[in-house]
Parts: sequence; structure tokens; C-alpha cells
Amino acid sequence: MKIIWQQKDHPFKREIEMIFDLFKTETDQLLFEEKAEEEAYLVNIDEQYGKDFVLVKGEVIKNQQSTSYTYERSVSMNLTEEEKRKVAKQAVKHLWLKILEDITGEKQDWGILTGIRPTKLYHQLLQEMTMDQVDQFLEKEYLLRPNKIALLREIVQRQLKVIPDLYEINQEVSLYIGIPFCPTKCAYCTFPAYSIKGRNGTVDGFLKGLHLEIEKIGKWLKESSRKVTTIYFGGGTPTSIEAEQLDQIFAQLNQWIDLADLREITVEAGRPDTITLDKINVLNKWKVDRISINPQTFTQETLDLIGRHHTVEETIDKFHLARKMKIDNINMDLIIGLPGERTEQLQYSLDQLTNLQPESITVHTMAFKRASYLTKNKAEYDIIDKNEIRKMMDLASRWAREHHYHPYYLYRQKNMLGNLENVGYALENRESIYNILIMEEKQTIIGLGCGAVSKLMPPNSNILIRFPNPKEPKVYIETIGTQIDLKIEKLNEIFQVVA
Repeated sequence: MKIIWQQKDHPFKREIEMIFDLFKTETDQLLFEEKAEEEAYLVNIDEQYGKDFVLVKGEVIKNQQSTSYTYERSVSMNLTEEEKRKVAKQAVKHLWLKILEDITGEKQDWGILTGIRPTKLYHQLLQEMTMDQVDQFLEKEYLLRPNKIALLREIVQRQLKVIPDLYEINQEVSLYIGIPFCPTKCAYCTFPAYSIKGRNGTVDGFLKGLHLEIEKIGKWLKESSRKVTTIYFGGGTPTSIEAEQLDQIFAQLNQWIDLADLREITVEAGRPDTITLDKINVLNKWKVDRISINPQTFTQETLDLIGRHHTVEETIDKFHLARKMKIDNINMDLIIGLPGERTEQLQYSLDQLTNLQPESITVHTMAFKRASYLTKNKAEYDIIDKNEIRKMMDLASRWAREHHYHPYYLYRQKNMLGNLENVGYALENRESIYNILIMEEKQTIIGLGCGAVSKLMPPNSNILIRFPNPKEPKVYIETIGTQIDLKIEKLNEIFQVVA
């Protein structure tokens, strides 16, 4: 479809584009021009302000046939012009969504909500409303459909059960340890991850910088009497490094942090080809609570296509090895919508999970990240359409519930197939505390290591300050001393610590 928005300088242009992106395919166009064009939809929307109302009127013309739309909102007479403008923006988005649903015949279950953390919004609203009121608000203000509202409510209830002090946990911090190395780079990936082959010098230099960062942040934690809730090893693939190197990181953490006092330690062992008996022994030595072994799919042809250089058999073997070594909390990730995959391949992957019975499963929807190889070379791949991806998500959701997994965290990304979501499912009492904390942004998370982003939150505020470490190992090695000092300066400021 081609749509010509005939108000070239509309004040809500960015919001109009974002709603359009929910519907568009590769060939669809949205143009802001004053011209008319045959076979295009011509759109005009005007906002009118009164003392106690905002009225939005729209007209859509196609082949000389006109359809009119109207949306009116009552507002307080005491609203400022800026406040009325915000109401008008919301009203335009409502009307525009209705127009696009009529044109395409496609319904958007997430309504006009484009943020990546819907559960965070739910938590914020819950501070001032009951759950029933939040549900009504999301339906009225954001046009969410009942299935998504029910999902959000269930997840929020689960999170408050897992972390009863979620709203009071802001005086504590969690740590994210970023290990920026992988065996190979996957086609869909944009994480700061580098092939570890032939980079021994870089790895050694990186680890030296990480040890320094742990020491200095550890000293700050002790001096400020700051408690640590969780530690999460991500990347990259943390188990890409040698067992001895992994052990040394834990020893350094143990020197500066009381690991016995943590609620959880998670290590992403996502690539099965990096898991060895020696590394599992290290994880057990330091009483790691939870690991991930991520198949993404159990179809070998897909693994080969996306650049994951391990076999399906390797995934299963390493899972059983971890079980044999008494690892009793394993997460497995699946990605629905990988190139060439349809419902048949997803069902096969779910059948394998039925046999393995991991404690948690994260179902990711394929997202086309701007910098990934897959996105840049999309024409090379067989990509599923949005209708089938939604059927696949329904299948995964039904399977999870039938096997007693409940949803406990959710997030969304830009350019996801079908405008869907990523959902973490877990068996009872097997939820990841860190995953909840990072998504709901209820406390400061200090990022250590290459590409790690610190999310600094002053207690009792909704302010979030991002403080990224350098992504490239060479830059990290060269600048980490200065970066640590700047980070500690910012931590002192938000926690009001006198240096």
C-alpha cells in the first residue's frame, strides 16, 4: 500500500511513522506530501481544541471515495496548551491506528503501544491504581486487546510473587558481567560479541581490565555498604573463555563481594560448543544457580544457515552433561521466525524441549536488528509472514502452559516479526530474578566488562541513566581506568555517597 499524508509538516509526524511501521511490509510506503496520486490512500487529519475537549477528525480518500473518521476526548478545563497537545497526540494515534486497521484488515493486539517494556508501564500504573483499573486504562488509552492485557497482568502478578520487595529493592544493586567473545557471530546478532579464535592477546588484556573493574567497583560497594542482589554473566558467550579464566573472575568477585549473600548467580553458557566438564566444575564450585544452554532451534539446517557452529546433538549432549553434574536450573532459548522455519520446525523444537524438560524457556520472536548480517542481506533468506509467526507464537504459548511453564517476564524490540514479543516462561520457583530486575528497571544494574551498559537509577525515582562501557575490546582495554572512575563518580552522585 502507498499512503500519502497530505500534511507535510504534521506536528506528530514521528508518532505517525511509528504506528505505520507496525503494519508496513517491504513494499509499503508512507509519504508526507501535498500531492494527490492515483491508487494511493490520501490522508488528512486535523486536531481541534476546545475548553473541555480535544476533537480529531480524519479523512481517507482512495479512488475518489472518501471515508471520514472522528475521535473526541473530554479533558479538564484546567489543562495547559501543552497538556492538551499530549491528549491530541494520543488521539491522533488512536485515529491513525483505526484507519490502518481498516485499510489493511489487520488488528494490532498491542494497540498503539510501541515501548519495549509493557510490564514496566503496568508496574508504574499499579503504584496509583488497582489491577482492574490498570487493565481498563491500557484498553482505553493504548488500545491493548484483552489477550495482551491478561498476559501483562499475569506476568506482573508472578513477578511480585517472585520478588515481593520489588518496589523497595532500589537501595540494592545487581551486577552484569559482559564477556564479549563467542565461537562465531550469528547472522541475527548485534550484541558486542567477537569471534574468540586468534584473539588470545585481546582476551588476556580484556580480562585484566575486567579484574580491575571488579576490584574498584567491589571497593565502592564495600565503602558504601551497598548490597548486591544478583550477578549475571552475559555477552557474547561467557563460557567461550577457558575454565581457568572463568574461575579467576569468580575468585576476584568473591574477594570483593559476599557471594553467599546473593539471591542469584546466572551464567549464559548459551553456545553448547563452549561447554566443557571443566567449566561446569567451575560453575558448581562457585554455586552458580542458573545457566542457559540455548539451542535457538533444533533444526540443523537452520543452525548452519544462521552461523551457529554447533550441532543439535551437541546441544542435547551438553544439556545431559550439565544434568549429570547436578546443574538443576537450566534455561533454553528458542527463536521463532528464523529463516526457513515454519510451524513444523517449531513443533519439532518444542518436542525436543518436552524430552529435555529445562526449568525455563525463553521464546524470542525474530527481530531484524539494523546492524545484523541478516537484516542487511534479507533477500538471501526465506522469511515467514506475519500471520504464520503469530500462529507460531500461539503454539509456543499453548505448549508452555500445557507443560506447566508460566510467563514471568516479557519485552519487545523494534522490527519484530508480527509486532510480537519475547516471553520468558518458567516452572514454579524457577524464574530468573535478574531477568525481572533488568526488564522492570527497579534498581541500579552496574555493567562490568566489554560492551556492558550500566543502568543507574537514583533510589525512589523513575530516572534512568545509561552508562555504557566501550564495545570494542581494544578500546575497553585502553580506557577502562578512566571509565571506572567516571562510573564511580556517577554512582556516588545517585546514591549520595560522600567520596
